[in-house]
Amino acid sequence: MYNFSTEFTKKHHCSHIINFENTAPYTVGALLYCPALNTKITDMLLQNSVGHPFSLALCLEDSISDNAIKIAEEQIVHTLNGIFQLLASGQLIQSALPQIFIRVRSASQAITVFNKIKPYQSLLSGFILPKYSLNWAEEYNKSILEINRMANKKIYMLPIIESGDVINLSTRHETLAGIKSYIDTMSEYVLNVRIGGNDFCKHFGIRRSYDETIYDILPIANILTDILTVFSMDYVVSGPVWEYFDSPNGEWSDGLKKEIKRDKLNGFIGKTVIHPNQIQVVNQCLKVEKADFEDALSILSFKSDHLLVAKSNDGKRMNEIKTHTKWAEKIVILANIYGVKE
Repeated sequence: MYNFSTEFTKKHHCSHIINFENTAPYTVGALLYCPALNTKITDMLLQNSVGHPFSLALCLEDSISDNAIKIAEEQIVHTLNGIFQLLASGQLIQSALPQIFIRVRSASQAITVFNKIKPYQSLLSGFILPKYSLNWAEEYNKSILEINRMANKKIYMLPIIESGDVINLSTRHETLAGIKSYIDTMSEYVLNVRIGGNDFCKHFGIRRSYDETIYDILPIANILTDILTVFSMDYVVSGPVWEYFDSPNGEWSDGLKKEIKRDKLNGFIGKTVIHPNQIQVVNQCLKVEKADFEDALSILSFKSDHLLVAKSNDGKRMNEIKTHTKWAEKIVILANIYGVKE
């Protein structure tokens, strides 16, 4: 990816310098969860059988039984070694690889796994930290700091807010504020804040179908709203998982599109997915609308001695410079990564 603040602004005659020094949090996009036991990851990458761009999570948590943890850890070593060898032989190129993350069960496991994969750390972008809560946040933070002391590159953390203590309405705001205080101390290592939508649903014994969105489940929608209110002004927060990837007439895809539309409206960026079929749908939805892109460029290039408001490019809405600059910066960053819809 080119230097956003220079080449992009020159190409589009944009006088405003984007003040986001780090656009990495926006690049996770469609994050494909795979059980760490999966033995076909290298084949998938070699055959280029999954649409790009996407990120990859090797999961050691809910997708792995307790008695298979050590086997799964060793498979991660085998998988990363395989990718490393393919790169060394020229059969794969670095730019074709997804960002790779490992979802662990605990803070101690993160350190254990990192020590095992240290020879291949150049392939690792970070650790996904489930059940990041007031009970476990300090331990998780210490483990990420320890890993970064051992690493020769920055290793990110992606905390998942999904624990039951967030559900309790009487203490929710206090709990979320406490979790944020822990995350804020690690802000330079935080790539995304992620949401365990299905984990919240399990407490209520509910599940959405492919023609419903998570926003139709009011108790869960309220939790998501509170999480976004606390975190999304300071962090990229990713949308909850979509679990459907097939249906007789493609209804699952329509449902995913509908939910992502609601995600974007509310401030989520990116999506957890569980099947390659979902990646292209997510990528298409992450593309920026042409009207938004044109307005964003206009806002960031606006020049006037007196006025700070103007019609949109299509003349259908108002662009207010002070109000819409942060939105415009986000739009052009997403356009740079995912493209613009025709």
